[in-house]
Amino acid sequence: MPKKKIDIQKVQSDIAAIAELMASVTEDNAVPRNIRAAVDEAKKAIISATDDVAISRAIYLLDDVSNDINLPSHSRTDLWTIISELETLKEKFG
Repeated sequence: MPKKKIDIQKVQSDIAAIAELMASVTEDNAVPRNIRAAVDEAKKAIISATDDVAISRAIYLLDDVSNDINLPSHSRTDLWTIISELETLKEKFG
């Protein structure tokens, strides 16, 4: 089955918006350092994403740290929003 045709500009726009959300989490000093590092690593993964594997990796990293007991509740909500956006983006890659 052939892959879907991807609108590169739309995907890049979506990635930029998601990266901006991730930046807001990494800049929040209330978020523990290990979680900020994981979010930053996920951000790097999606910025260089060429397929859905990189997006899946980012989702996995964020899902893992979203269960951290030290994560402030407002940041947990932000991570869930980011994960949801990444799952939508992953579907676009087919």
